[in-house]
Amino acid sequence: MKKALIIVSIFVIYFVIYLLQVNFFNWFTIAGIQPNLFVLLALFIGIFMNGKMGAILGFILGLYTDFLFSNTIGISAFLLGAVGFCGEILDKKFSKDSKITIVLMGSIVTAIYEILLYIFNIIKMSINVNLIAFIYILAIEIIYNAFIIIIFYPLIHKFGIYAESVFKNKKMFPKYF
Repeated sequence: MKKALIIVSIFVIYFVIYLLQVNFFNWFTIAGIQPNLFVLLALFIGIFMNGKMGAILGFILGLYTDFLFSNTIGISAFLLGAVGFCGEILDKKFSKDSKITIVLMGSIVTAIYEILLYIFNIIKMSINVNLIAFIYILAIEIIYNAFIIIIFYPLIHKFGIYAESVFKNKKMFPKYF
């Protein structure tokens, strides 16, 4: 029952993120660039729940994102599923209790996601490569995502620890009893 409630909560969070992405961040862009909150959600699912659940939910949420935003179905689904799976690998290598580590994880995964998406779009559309413009956009998006992680870290961490205790059957104690 708790697992189902957490999964429903993730879908509600996804729709809140969708509304933020479509409405709020259209007004609050940095140089016309929005953050990519869907990548962060898939990453946190993988980090706090497990890689399999991150891949499955990342794929489902990515598929829905493709239907809403893209003219190609499946690329965001594949990439967000991969991001969710990579969350477990990052969880095993790094501590999720440090805000700096979480920001670095989010930045690295955002960069990988956007680079792969850019490469796919170059191949699909046969367009000329404008590397300087892409690096500029990528840098701003990484910084924007990092600030969002910093701002929402307490909520992310609290929900994540609860989800981890349910999905991984870990009972976590605070640092100081």
